[in-house]
Amino acid sequence: MLDQFVIDISDVSWQREEKHILRHIHWQVKKGEHWCLVGQNGSGKTSLLNLICGYTWPTKGQVSVLGHRYGEVDLRDMRKSIGWVSSSLMSQLHENETAERVVLSGREATIGLYTKPSAEDIDRADALLKEFGCGHLRHSPFRTLSQGERQKVLIARALMASPRLLILDEPCTGLDLLAREQLLSMIARVAEQSDGPTLLYVTHHIEEILPCFTHTLLLKAGQVVRAGQSLDVLTKEVLSGFFGVPLELREVSGRVWVSLGEASPAR
Repeated sequence: MLDQFVIDISDVSWQREEKHILRHIHWQVKKGEHWCLVGQNGSGKTSLLNLICGYTWPTKGQVSVLGHRYGEVDLRDMRKSIGWVSSSLMSQLHENETAERVVLSGREATIGLYTKPSAEDIDRADALLKEFGCGHLRHSPFRTLSQGERQKVLIARALMASPRLLILDEPCTGLDLLAREQLLSMIARVAEQSDGPTLLYVTHHIEEILPCFTHTLLLKAGQVVRAGQSLDVLTKEVLSGFFGVPLELREVSGRVWVSLGEASPAR
């Protein structure tokens, strides 16, 4: 039964000291689904990701990922099937490493390359860089790359080990409009791969939710406000309630763009 779910979180709560960070989270991600996790700063998004990757343990409840119940599986082996791209990872990388070596390090999910890569590994790394439009950068030091190029290299790194779950934690932060749209286009291509990973895309910008993301979860103050098919979640009523302000929505090419609506006149 567990193997039909990529993520299965049952009544999970987590608290740090006396503060509840997550409360009674119920969430299931099935095979074939791609999800967006939406929440403002402080909503508990990172804490939820840490639970999914086994870096923190729930105070209450049960977490199962890729058909394995946490507490009954070696998490070090599990994490090899999970790719995670985040700003914190970027800050840990050795900036003098070339783009190619950064991608190669994804094979063993290490910070830095400590074993000699095989010819097959090098071919795969170079193929991934070319797929993301960065083939010409393979010998460039990571520190010389633009923010958008760095994010593409990190996604290629995450794909190096052929993960079954790929977590993209606010990958468009700090990107200009053109770089953001280029990166989103690359992510859409990953989602379209028949043998590709399940995607979990984390953001607080509604316009970044691409049509390929079939489902959306709204997280606020450590609780799930709404979770389901994106068409049912990304509505004026739901989002206005979630953000606590009147909103206007318009759809362009399958994406929802949000703007502040006019508040009701004071009486």
